Amino acid sequence: MLPDMANPAPVTLIIGDEEFLADRAIRATVAQARGTDPGIEVHELAGGEAEPGDLARVASPSLFGDRSVVLIRSAQELKKEVINEVLAYAADPAEDVHLIVAHDGGAKGKALVDGLKKAGAHVITVAKPTKPGERLDFIRGEFERAGRTITPAAAQALLDAVGSDLRELAAACSQLVFDTPGEKIDEAAVARYYRGRAEVTGFSIADLAIEGKLGEALEQLRWALATGVAPVLIVSALANGLRALAKVGGAPRNLRGGQLASHVGLPPWKIERVRRQLAGWGPEGLSTAMQAVAVADEQVKGAGTDPAYALERAVQVIVASRTGR
Repeated sequence: MLPDMANPAPVTLIIGDEEFLADRAIRATVAQARGTDPGIEVHELAGGEAEPGDLARVASPSLFGDRSVVLIRSAQELKKEVINEVLAYAADPAEDVHLIVAHDGGAKGKALVDGLKKAGAHVITVAKPTKPGERLDFIRGEFERAGRTITPAAAQALLDAVGSDLRELAAACSQLVFDTPGEKIDEAAVARYYRGRAEVTGFSIADLAIEGKLGEALEQLRWALATGVAPVLIVSALANGLRALAKVGGAPRNLRGGQLASHVGLPPWKIERVRRQLAGWGPEGLSTAMQAVAVADEQVKGAGTDPAYALERAVQVIVASRTGR
């Protein structure tokens, strides 16, 4: 829980290595500060780049009495001298500055975490869901945040279709909320979104590209875009498909059945398909394909001007990166 909106914490410590949840906690904390001053400035420091004196510079009182937020990301990378400055500041924080420190929760920089806790910092811990039941809880929570509900069968279908990446799950939940009328999301709604629209989805496009079927993949990609499938979901599906190859291909060979499914975080039916797809792939090709999808992800999220071209290019590189024919 965040502190009362009328009295935001002067120092907030966010602990956890789940990037999506940590980013969400940061956004919520900044929004909380902006609840008292919509025009508040945000200054960011990167842990690995911050130098002694940087915190004092950005946290200095404004001549005009303006409030500000100072965000330190990857605080586990801070130099010892900077850690000492952060702890000294936390012991006597400025009245018009809100300090947010994000730490991955590991052993590195633990003295900073312990010192901030001792200084009375407000602590937010973000825990990465590691079990299927926890991921289902996350899905249900996403719909509750939007004032909606989802049936257990629909939540499971969504998890099976999208996978365990929280950012992609959150995007899928948001899209379903936006596109689906009514209070409750059921399995039919999930099926319509992911298997509807002329049976074209990002997942079918990803499977065709991974299997080397360039013509079919491009044809279905163009149809999907024409019928309104969000580019961000298509690029997420491409990334999911390639990650599945990497997970299954890199799993210990002695794992079978449920053990393998638990290890790689994929349902058994999907593992079988991925195993068949692996016959056409090698490590170098997989690396090249992943890099192409990473570029496409940036392009469809605003770095480029033509999402369709970015996706077509990614599909072409995926097919060309296969070592088997």
